[in-house]
Amino acid sequence: MKTISILFSPIKIGTVEIPNRFVRAATHDFMASRNGAVTERQVSLFQNLAKGEVGLIITGHAYVNPAGIASPYQTGVYSDHCIEGLSQITESVHKYPSRIFLQISHAGRQTKPKLCGCTPLAPSSVYEPTFEVMPKEMNQEEIKSVIDDFIQSSRRAKEAGFDGVELHVAHGYLLSSFISPYTNRRKDEWGGTLTNRLRIVVEIIQGIKELLGKEFPLIVKLNSSDFLPEGLNVDESIDIAKILESEGIDGLEVSGGMAEAGRGSVWKGLRPEKEEGYFLDNAFKTKAELSIPVFGLGGIRSFSVMENIIEEGRADLISMSRPFIREPLLISKFRTGKIKKSECISCNKCFNLRGIACAELIKKKGTLS
Repeated sequence: MKTISILFSPIKIGTVEIPNRFVRAATHDFMASRNGAVTERQVSLFQNLAKGEVGLIITGHAYVNPAGIASPYQTGVYSDHCIEGLSQITESVHKYPSRIFLQISHAGRQTKPKLCGCTPLAPSSVYEPTFEVMPKEMNQEEIKSVIDDFIQSSRRAKEAGFDGVELHVAHGYLLSSFISPYTNRRKDEWGGTLTNRLRIVVEIIQGIKELLGKEFPLIVKLNSSDFLPEGLNVDESIDIAKILESEGIDGLEVSGGMAEAGRGSVWKGLRPEKEEGYFLDNAFKTKAELSIPVFGLGGIRSFSVMENIIEEGRADLISMSRPFIREPLLISKFRTGKIKKSECISCNKCFNLRGIACAELIKKKGTLS
């Protein structure tokens, strides 16, 4: 391993300099309180990631409206009352060089009525078999209200000290379901053509930029494929990415999948080094059409693979999730040469209602820390 690697070179996301190329991808941590308030466990979680030298930390998706909660113990950003707790996270992270963005999201049809307290919302009433939900098709007033929810949540993120925000336009959640021809079957100005399906995202971006200024970094997590026959494909995703860049976004994280496709963003099982980065091909195709930084992800585990990705220009940053659940100090260990590959085995047993934690380490310790 080289003493100095391109992976430890800084990069700018808009106006914010990221100290290295490592990104902790947004990961729902199951650690907030029942009403979405930040807990001490979360503060400790993010502080440990910063202590471990992760360049950019992206929080798990925070719901912009109680009707948009996706999972139990999910962080909320739906009210000004959330700002104080969220500020504790940014204060703990900013003791270190790391930067932190808040990912903001609305579950849409991928939730349960018992959880969100309503009939789940969607661009169209398309049955969701995984959650066994028939969602309500949103009316004009509801769409406009959700747009404002995202804009005001971005304001709260800035007031809480976050260095930027990430719009969650992936994995079948509300904004993802608007851009997908499978879930958006509307005939009005919010559906049909790509421009119409993307309208809600564009209006959110324009609103955030108008309220917070162009200097506040705004990135997007975008589905490159829904993995459904009638869903979004990579060619259309690239067209979307180009429009979003023209609207002023500062970076793009390329992902894919949704619940009912049976293929989400975290694929189970280790892969040979040559197969690490299962969304990298789509990221590379997208990057070729853009000038903003592109984040590559998908089961990347080896330092040498990460280094090659950046050196070969296939992506500008490396996003990981599960390796940081096993080892929050992973990047500092990479830097000092203690390890050359994450020990994460991609078993997916870390996603635990009691709080994310590596199942292998729990087994060794005999307890959940």
